[in-house]
Amino acid sequence: SGRSGSGSRWIDVDIGSQRVFAMEGDKRVRELVASTGIDRYPTITGSFRVYVKHPKADMRGVDMGVPWYFPDVPHVMYFFRGYGIHGTYWHEQFGTPMSHGCINLSKSDAEWLYEFSQVGTLVNIHY
Repeated sequence: SGRSGSGSRWIDVDIGSQRVFAMEGDKRVRELVASTGIDRYPTITGSFRVYVKHPKADMRGVDMGVPWYFPDVPHVMYFFRGYGIHGTYWHEQFGTPMSHGCINLSKSDAEWLYEFSQVGTLVNIHY
């Protein structure tokens, strides 16, 4: 696959429809069903760039005083602080807000988007 046109690749996240669109210029290459942040932990909106990619990463945090921990989260792409797009193995409720602010995808969709993207890829998030 030629990487010459990779600069035109970007990721469009529509929180309202719980969809992630892999974009090439103004063309939708692929539509993925996502789960973004719940009301208590909303997904941040704005334009960001992927700053690091991890084939696997551990995630942990605290929700209402209760610690949570997910080991070996697959295909993680962080775009702002602890906000990322990643594969999800602990739920199947894609299309419904479920996360602590991250953008959850199925494992296969996350793997595909991980390969589509690179460090520096634009992530545009809106309602």
